[in-house]
Amino acid sequence: MGKLFYVMGKSASGKDTIYQELLRIPELRLTSMVLYTTRPRRAKETEGVEYHFVTEEELARLEKEGRVIELREYHTIQGIWKYFTVDDTDLDSRDYLAIGTLVSYEKLKNWYGKERVVPIYIQTEDSIRLERAIQRERKQEKPNYEEVCRRFLADSRDFSEENLEKAGISTRFDNNEELSACLEQTAGFIKGIITKNSIVQ
Repeated sequence: MGKLFYVMGKSASGKDTIYQELLRIPELRLTSMVLYTTRPRRAKETEGVEYHFVTEEELARLEKEGRVIELREYHTIQGIWKYFTVDDTDLDSRDYLAIGTLVSYEKLKNWYGKERVVPIYIQTEDSIRLERAIQRERKQEKPNYEEVCRRFLADSRDFSEENLEKAGISTRFDNNEELSACLEQTAGFIKGIITKNSIVQ
């Protein structure tokens, strides 16, 4: 029985980089569970890597097939963006790594079962996150700083201490200084669970 390790954190916490680096560690043998979105693809993003970028029509088809586990809508400056998870995994035979929000984590936990979904919460000081977010947005073809501010404030609500406690998130991984230290700690945590799980089986 496989595990689904679910990476989450506020915007610009470094979760995307941690997620990509964990996938590159051969001994973990993690399969990427790629989420879906209707938002426009950003510069340097690749279809099927960061997200599956789909149309509203494709989303409607997946919903009709009963394959959409959870769906979130965000009212942005550029319109409504939808992010969602599709049941396209084989948890009976492999371990997966996914990335998303606290709300999506809870829905996947309900879908697959609490014992199969493991939270990986990356936390970073707000001042560091804001600097990173601005630097990242500056590299876009058409920077949208209003959206950066909206996401920053929304994350404070979405990942409040109350919400984290409700979701049962107790283990956290700090990414305030060297990313390598956070990555090492996170990888060690995952490896320990995989090893224990294989012994039990």
